[in-house]
Amino acid sequence: MSPSRPSHHKGPVRLKGRQLPDTTTDQRLLDSRGDADWVHTDPWRVLRIQAEFVEGFGALAELGPAVSVFGSARTRPDDPMYAAATDIAAKLCEAGYAVITGGGPGAMEAANKGASECGGVSVGLGIELPHEQGMNEWVDLGVNFRYFFVRKTMFVKYAQGFIVLPGGFGTMDELFEALTLAQTGKVTSFPIVLFGSSYWGGLVDWLRATMQTDGKISPGDVDMLHVTDDVDEAISYFVAKDR
Repeated sequence: MSPSRPSHHKGPVRLKGRQLPDTTTDQRLLDSRGDADWVHTDPWRVLRIQAEFVEGFGALAELGPAVSVFGSARTRPDDPMYAAATDIAAKLCEAGYAVITGGGPGAMEAANKGASECGGVSVGLGIELPHEQGMNEWVDLGVNFRYFFVRKTMFVKYAQGFIVLPGGFGTMDELFEALTLAQTGKVTSFPIVLFGSSYWGGLVDWLRATMQTDGKISPGDVDMLHVTDDVDEAISYFVAKDR
């Protein structure tokens, strides 16, 4: 019978052999020597991630009904989509919804402006980027995040659905995140409106003609997307689906 080897328990982790630590947790906590590299390790990042979730949940817990409005940061004020975003947000406000955006410039700024000028709740969920954009001036309730996945959780958790204007990779990321969650039943009753048929039409056609035809998605999955060029239709569709 082999002799039992000493073991060490580190929370839920069991260590034996060469994995046994030379020091205890208390020793490492109280030892002031050494460098500060430990604050950049993955276990420490878990605490930062936890803190971001706590801050986000705390800031948005009493938000009430809300819609996440997405669109390009590069949308200029003279672009018709800027005016459309402002109008959409104002009418969502009139229908009793708060408006959540990424807090940046372009279409996000336009939506925050529409909500703020209407007297509604204008929310910006910002993200730390190498080239800092900063919150636009129309954000009344703003939260900045380090981690995209924490921010994306807030967009979905505190919104009854999405209205998506023309945008780039970030907009696509949010759109397909929502589609995946809806398709897999992780969220229910989650209306998704694509505003701007000339921009989104090609994508929707490809989803039907290629992805669906090839059997990669089920018939009806594409129907989760409602494409329109009419602001009032976008709002009425959203409200009808939400209620």
